[in-house]
Amino acid sequence: MSTSHPIVAITGSSGAGTSTVLHSFRHIFRREGLIVQIVQGDSYHRYDREGMFEAMRISEQKGNSNFSHFGPEANLLDDLADLFTNYGESGKGQFRRYLHNADEASFYKQASGTFTPWEPIRENTDLLFYEGLHGGYKHKEIDVAKHVDLLVGVVPIINLEWIQKLHRDQVTRGYSQEAIVDTILRRMPDYVNHITPQFSRTHVNFQRVPTVDTSNPFAAKDIPSADESMVVIRFADPKGIDFPYLLSMLDGSVMTRPNTIIIPGGKMGLAMQLIFTPMLLRLVEAKNKV
Repeated sequence: MSTSHPIVAITGSSGAGTSTVLHSFRHIFRREGLIVQIVQGDSYHRYDREGMFEAMRISEQKGNSNFSHFGPEANLLDDLADLFTNYGESGKGQFRRYLHNADEASFYKQASGTFTPWEPIRENTDLLFYEGLHGGYKHKEIDVAKHVDLLVGVVPIINLEWIQKLHRDQVTRGYSQEAIVDTILRRMPDYVNHITPQFSRTHVNFQRVPTVDTSNPFAAKDIPSADESMVVIRFADPKGIDFPYLLSMLDGSVMTRPNTIIIPGGKMGLAMQLIFTPMLLRLVEAKNKV
């Protein structure tokens, strides 16, 4: 953690909705005039798309059919920890981008599924914002989480997470359902060992729960809408959280535990802005006092 150069991280697995959360934070950054360096977790994968296919093939030949982006072997987590360390100390560091599709790739005149060259972080930022799989990672000698000043988890219940992944990967990435299911199964050991433990380290968790039947996610025709879900918001430390204000501003919300409120799914974006705007401003205010 660093008062001089704060770091905010959104962590969640593939299909959890972290990219959607990023949009809510962008609104805050723009409204409050914050200068932010955004780093996406995909850019810290060890392999590009073709390289990952080859690494998976070799891994399967060696008897490991569970090699996945969720695990440390397929990521540059030591480099991510180094970025957080360097940024926290000096506000400097290097990052790159992973180009997911043809639209992103055309801008950089590269093929999709590749990385851009490493480049320096922009000067004079108010904070660094990470969105990806491993913002709260801690295992053996690598501790990414200890550098993060505000760690947010995005954790839909597992069936909803799978529905979102199936829909996204079929519609936007052109994958078959069989290929996506194979990916889900392959990732499961790493999901249990390396993704879920991070949510015990978060400062705030958002867990979306559908109010419609999702008992067979592989037969779902569409993603349950925001109006067909509730969101459980859990604060690791409720001290300083103005719960009466949140309950009054978020119509239909209820408090179920001393550190937990439940809100209608359609209020998630508003809730994030109400909760995180003062948190971010406090981080920036403390930075400016140094």
